[in-house]
Amino acid sequence: MVKLIKYILFLDLDGEKCMALKKWCVAEYDKELAKELAATCETDPIVALIASARGYTDPMDLEQFLTDEPYFTDPWEMADISKAAELLNNSVTAGEKIAIYGDYDCDGVAATSLLYSYLKKREADVVYYIPDRFAEGYGMNSAAIEKIAQMGVKLVITVDNGITGISETALAVKLGMKVIITDHHLPGESIPAADAVVDPHRKDCPSEYKTVCGTQVAFRLICVAENKEPEELLPYYADLLSLAVITDIMPLTLENRSIVKCGIEKLKSAPLTGISALMSVSGISQDSVTAGRVAFTICPRINAAGRMGKADRAVELLTCDNMLTALGIANEIDEENSLRQQIEKKIFEEAVALIEKNNYMYDRVIVVDGEGWHHGVVGIVAARICERYGAPAILLSSEQGVATGSGRSIEGFSLYNAISCAKDILIKFGGHEQAAGITLKAEDVDQFRTRINAYADETEYIPPTLSLDCRLNPSALTLDLAFALQQLEPFGTGNAVPLFGIYGVTLQRITPIGNNKHLRLLFSKGELSFQALIFGVNTESLCFEVGDVLDLAVNIESNYFKGEYSVSIQIRAVRINGIDDDKVFEDLSLFNAFCAGKELDTTPIFPSREEVGSIYRFVCEKKVLSDRIKYIFMNKIGYGKTCAAIKTLEELKLIEKDAKGFYSAVNGAPKTSLTASPTYKLLSERSSFNE
Repeated sequence: MVKLIKYILFLDLDGEKCMALKKWCVAEYDKELAKELAATCETDPIVALIASARGYTDPMDLEQFLTDEPYFTDPWEMADISKAAELLNNSVTAGEKIAIYGDYDCDGVAATSLLYSYLKKREADVVYYIPDRFAEGYGMNSAAIEKIAQMGVKLVITVDNGITGISETALAVKLGMKVIITDHHLPGESIPAADAVVDPHRKDCPSEYKTVCGTQVAFRLICVAENKEPEELLPYYADLLSLAVITDIMPLTLENRSIVKCGIEKLKSAPLTGISALMSVSGISQDSVTAGRVAFTICPRINAAGRMGKADRAVELLTCDNMLTALGIANEIDEENSLRQQIEKKIFEEAVALIEKNNYMYDRVIVVDGEGWHHGVVGIVAARICERYGAPAILLSSEQGVATGSGRSIEGFSLYNAISCAKDILIKFGGHEQAAGITLKAEDVDQFRTRINAYADETEYIPPTLSLDCRLNPSALTLDLAFALQQLEPFGTGNAVPLFGIYGVTLQRITPIGNNKHLRLLFSKGELSFQALIFGVNTESLCFEVGDVLDLAVNIESNYFKGEYSVSIQIRAVRINGIDDDKVFEDLSLFNAFCAGKELDTTPIFPSREEVGSIYRFVCEKKVLSDRIKYIFMNKIGYGKTCAAIKTLEELKLIEKDAKGFYSAVNGAPKTSLTASPTYKLLSERSSFNE
């Protein structure tokens, strides 16, 4: 008798429209070592397996990772931090006016709120200044420094910015103000001549743990100013710190893990009034708080204040003690977040249209610019473009001759280094390996695109990857495992939600539910069958059909409903079984390079007439999604040949694609030679077969 398991699975994809091909990489692990760790640390064998593959191979390290005891590095190690603390304490004691110069994103807002609340408790004469994203842009600016000086400020403390503000710092000093820089971004060739510069990325900073956000640097300053260990002060600031660590995509290891662990507990028990208000309007109950829910509900709303209006209101919210006032601000921010989502969707669609029209998707780094795009959302859209095409992406908005924007990258490609290759034509730039912001003249955008891609072409091609912790049989996805995995929480960057590969399952049945807004699928493997629900995907947009043998990448967690726990499985990716990842990405890299105009031997991606004909006949049978064509034929003739054949058939007007991504044969199309296709002709000429 066939055993049936009922699971609920969520597909974190938008049909075939949002996700690029990814190389599925299963972590390397030592099963015997994992068994020893599981026994020594008295933990679940799969938990030990996952942890050991992530580097926790020593029992003491694993126990430290799993413990609830906080871990912190010594804040006194940071260069200039003792000097900064002394300056701060002297200013408070002297009753001098202090200005906190913050930033408009969640990290900058949290850092400003944290330091402002602390100084208010000390009854300091303190104000905060958040630059306007649109009128002033990121970081310090001269007009703001002059405005702050006119307020009678004697000490300026930057949080989450300032490391590149060399001229602005010089101006502040000239105007008679002392300056403390606290930042976590990468410095340029020199640092500002401030009274103290606290940044873990200073070349002379001996602090070992450098993957910290701006709010953490501000917190470390408070610890030194109070002469107290971080463990003592963490309970007071854990919620603000955790918001910043999560939203700034800091790795959830060591110190960051301790912060978020403590922060989640504080959010569950006694969050700040403003955060409680945000949770209320977001529909999050305190007992359901996780790092993931913070990342996708609370943080975007705080960011929305700066993206769509004034970030000052977010600081006001996070420092507010009155719930009615907090709810009013939270509702305003929630409405702006909804508006942000609408604008983001529109810009994303426009950006994709420009990329497809100009063939930017074949570039190693996608640079796309539009007129008047909302500056507040370009970074988010850049992340979506990066995810869609599996390549670093920079989105620019041009106004009055100036292009400003943000970029996001894939793992292994430093966007900051790539942008630096064109720094001589940039007005301003800064950021990290994975994210950066730039400003340049609109007339230089094309030159910038050429130069950054020339830089990328000199580096090794790195495919986007999907990292799997291990392969599992569906029978292993139990409630006991879901409970055991909770030991690894909180999840986030550097400590991802465990992702399991379920290989070679056969799709048996597709049942539409909810007016065909969702699907119930039946899978089988051997004697085991299981059901799966995919939400947000209908029968038309599903790329797969009954009989397909598939691979699934899934998360697993427990679900509590009406007094009972059940297993909840979320699908993060689906593909046809049997794919040779290395071959696929060799083909993809070669095909993209060919389409980008590079001269190369096209033999591996040059389809024969029979191969082109087989794809044409396949499309003639019925309308078919473009991704289905690629999945079906990548194992038969190769991914590169499949893409080349599709492009050839399109150029010959034998097939056409509609707005939903479906290909169909063109009725009445005349017979033609394949060499009438510019793509096929060039492929043929450059193929070594014709030499």
